[in-house]
Amino acid sequence: MFSWRKKKSASSGFDPSGKTPVVRGSICTGERVAGYRDTETGKFTEVRLIRSEADLDAFLDEYRFDRAALKREW
Repeated sequence: MFSWRKKKSASSGFDPSGKTPVVRGSICTGERVAGYRDTETGKFTEVRLIRSEADLDAFLDEYRFDRAALKREW
């Protein structure tokens, strides 16, 4: 009934083709969330809360995105 095994990382079977890395920022609070937007459907998927540049670098490395392709949204 319950599975006590550790779940696999979401990025282990992730294919970055057809996805655009996006950082969404709140104008009011300044909170930033990293994720990716599917280029076909336009759906945004949140992945990680960004508190520092190290968090952003970890997101880009984990999901195999290039910093040059990173988009920012407000």
